[in-house]
Amino acid sequence: MDPVMLARIQFALTTIYHFFFVPLTIGLAFIIALMQTLYVVKKEEIYKKMAKFWGHLFLINFAVGVVTGIVQEFQFGMNWSDYSRFVGDVFGAPLAIEALLAFFMESTFIGLWIFGWDRLPKKVHLASIWLVSIGTMISGFWILTANAFMQVPVGYAIRNGRAEMVDFLALITNGQLWVEFPHVITGALATGAFFVAGISAYNLLKKKHTEFYRKSMNIALVIALVGSLGAAFSGHAQAQYLVKTQPMKMAAAEGIWEDTPDPAPWSAVAWIDTKNQENKFELNIPYLLSFLSYSKFEGGLKGMKTLQEEYAEKYDPVVGEGTNYIPPVKTTYWSFRFMIGFGTAMILLSMIGLYLWKKGQLEQSRRFLKILVPAISFPFLANTFGWIMTEVGRQPWTVFGLMTTADAVSPNVSPGTILFSIIMYTLIFTVLSCVTVYLMVREIKRGPYGHHDGNAAVSVDPFHKAGV
Repeated sequence: MDPVMLARIQFALTTIYHFFFVPLTIGLAFIIALMQTLYVVKKEEIYKKMAKFWGHLFLINFAVGVVTGIVQEFQFGMNWSDYSRFVGDVFGAPLAIEALLAFFMESTFIGLWIFGWDRLPKKVHLASIWLVSIGTMISGFWILTANAFMQVPVGYAIRNGRAEMVDFLALITNGQLWVEFPHVITGALATGAFFVAGISAYNLLKKKHTEFYRKSMNIALVIALVGSLGAAFSGHAQAQYLVKTQPMKMAAAEGIWEDTPDPAPWSAVAWIDTKNQENKFELNIPYLLSFLSYSKFEGGLKGMKTLQEEYAEKYDPVVGEGTNYIPPVKTTYWSFRFMIGFGTAMILLSMIGLYLWKKGQLEQSRRFLKILVPAISFPFLANTFGWIMTEVGRQPWTVFGLMTTADAVSPNVSPGTILFSIIMYTLIFTVLSCVTVYLMVREIKRGPYGHHDGNAAVSVDPFHKAGV
């Protein structure tokens, strides 16, 4: 068994699982803050109920997300110690700021929000949930600062075989960060919105608390459209940035083996033969790749074969001759298209939902409501495929141009140890998934009026009766 591959599988497993919770936390916090703002402004009790009910689900998600995030930190020392030694001076700073500033900020104001109902002045209490929402976004900013360095290293110097930070400002003004961050945040807003819309649709189908879920649906559909469109436009900007900074990743995402003609067609689907480095079949849309890459209907892109030669000339003296710089093409290509497909579906569903709402036909459109229930999964799938494309497409690099994945893995960890930990993490995550689903379903069944407002601690604590 290859320890590098096992370490990669484990990191992929834990990262994907953790990232189920991150965007939902960011999205729900914003939606809850918006609902509570409507309560303070309009003084209608139903908006208070909305903030509390969706807050119960937010707290379950937040708690489990914290637990799964801890595993991420451990892995840097367990399976990626050489990587940690190499970039620790750079990577450690944003992660420390995230933990000491953003996470503490979230935790503090979550506590005030939970226990402050009817104890704090309304506007002070409202400020606490807005600070939670802002804190979740700041937390994402610092995590993405670290990830952006892995994609496009800046603000560092190599000293004694290590990357040392010499320019913190360069780190937080990294161009990669500023195309990643809006994409992740808008995707998170869409994730929270489709979660609220799907649960609301289910209850509207059951004709339960129709006014409550109608208002929740209306808010969710607006945020879903804004988030989905924002993710699409920011994703477009990110793809254009990749053409300049990681052309091999972009060539793999588009299945381009040879240099394209000018203008370049976009491959909607392709039958990729990685062994012979060619595509057996392609369904192309003329001019579109040039427009997506350069915002104009002209310009070609280099193919993976050309880039392999260029990378070999540039990087072989650093990492060794004969290195294959072409990432797993099929995984990169199809994950990119699945991300686009689910993102497009989210935009269309949001637009249809708002159209039906405007026409006053949303509650009567049972077919549409039935589609919204499984559509809860669409942003989760889009997020997951997007990260697979981002990370797999960077291979063989862990830090682009500086350290390969093979050099980043811990040298003294046996394959058996890694395999055992994969099995254990899988079992633990399975249990956590079951607990999370159970608590979520229990809260949804209990509904918005199943809690007593008089005891804020109990009414907002979803773990109280479950004994967790």
